[in-house]
Amino acid sequence: MVIESAWVKEFGGAVTVCDAAGIILEMNDRAAAVFAADGGRALIGSSVLACHPEQARARLAGMLAAGQRNVYTIEKNGVKKLIYQSPWYRGGAYAGFVELSLEIPAELPHFVRGE
Repeated sequence: MVIESAWVKEFGGAVTVCDAAGIILEMNDRAAAVFAADGGRALIGSSVLACHPEQARARLAGMLAAGQRNVYTIEKNGVKKLIYQSPWYRGGAYAGFVELSLEIPAELPHFVRGE
């Protein structure tokens, strides 16, 4: 399955969608490019767990089992990213998770908004 919705297909951040067992269902163009060395779109239908080192695999497996989100930042080759992995639902039932990978500036403004 390939993401066909126009806005997400060419969205600047990587969007990867997995089912509740961790099988990759969809990837947008950016996700396919980010994971090109690992197979890009050929990863669709495979386990997201196979794409990660052991420590991350254990965290992902726990997240999949519990249906809870995982949010963190990483830096690789001087590029800082926000990784946001969150459950998605179909008809109110847990269906898997969506991973958003967004490049962010090294220094990110933070605003506290009042009521």
